[in-house]
Amino acid sequence: MGRYLFSGIIFAFAAGIQPGPLQTYYINHALLYGWRKTLPSVLAPLFSDIPIIALVLFALHTTSKLFLQILQCGGGVFLFFLAFGAWKNWLKLKKAGSLPLPSQSKTLIKAISVNLLNPNPYLGWSLVMGPLFLAGWKENPVNGIALLGGFYSTLILCSGGIVFLFASARNFGPRIIRAAAGISIFALAGFGIYQLWSGLAR
Repeated sequence: MGRYLFSGIIFAFAAGIQPGPLQTYYINHALLYGWRKTLPSVLAPLFSDIPIIALVLFALHTTSKLFLQILQCGGGVFLFFLAFGAWKNWLKLKKAGSLPLPSQSKTLIKAISVNLLNPNPYLGWSLVMGPLFLAGWKENPVNGIALLGGFYSTLILCSGGIVFLFASARNFGPRIIRAAAGISIFALAGFGIYQLWSGLAR
């Protein structure tokens, strides 16, 4: 059991600190709205990964190239939509100095959408986590549960750390908030371009 728990922790830590669309969404939202409104969104993988895991385990290693292309292109368009929304909020912040706070449920739904349209969870589950989970479950179901527990608890902790880290930047004043939020908008748009290019170039 220990081996599977440790594997889940290590893989989640690597995935959690790697720059990606979901992490960039956390950063942008934490900078604009603070940690209280952003923290619930770190639970997004618990909801979005359920259909991902079901799909991957049902058709392990048979995920079609066309499916990943469509996913990446759709994800790229959605990231552009988020970047545009973040840019409008940035303009409001620059003009008014504050923003109306969004509901936590809306924040969580957006984070779930980002993760569902991100090909990384599909690839991670089909190439690493899926085979490891099936091997562990076959030996003993406790191994599979330990893998999932280690993975998701670590992923949520890493994401929460990112939220707190960038929310604390709000203490440096509105100029720093606007500058950092502006950078995160370019990062969201950059990931959108990368997703579209990856999907169309496959």
